[in-house]
Amino acid sequence: MAARHAIPTGVHLILRRDRQVLLMRRANTGFFDGLFSLPGGHVEAGESIVATAVREAREELGVELVPGHLSVVGAIHRLSDTNRIDFFVEVGRWHGEPYRAEPDKSDLLDWYPEVDLPGPVVPYVRLALSRRGAPGWILEQGWTGDDSGS
Repeated sequence: MAARHAIPTGVHLILRRDRQVLLMRRANTGFFDGLFSLPGGHVEAGESIVATAVREAREELGVELVPGHLSVVGAIHRLSDTNRIDFFVEVGRWHGEPYRAEPDKSDLLDWYPEVDLPGPVVPYVRLALSRRGAPGWILEQGWTGDDSGS
């Protein structure tokens, strides 16, 4: 029997308003520093996707999410430094105004038009955002023979 291993799992938050999406520029993390990305983070042991979304919104953005107004719109199974799975969660409602609650992990947080994203954006995040309007997608990236385009 093959050995089982844990796959790091990420949750990325998609907050939108006025046809804009909230992006942060990563800094001082050692992972895609200098690139724009969605707020989010890793699922911790014993934590659900929704619980991760709520915790990460509080930690990174200083806002409270309304769990009944969250929906997983897609997932990417990617081969990066390891085998990873990332869930993309559309946030329908939240309380508070987002701000850089962890200023040591990002140097910019702002709203950007979805049709004119700033550059550069983390490649798999850009790919996920390009799927707007097509919920329920599952993509693969970095695997031999994948057809995700990047």
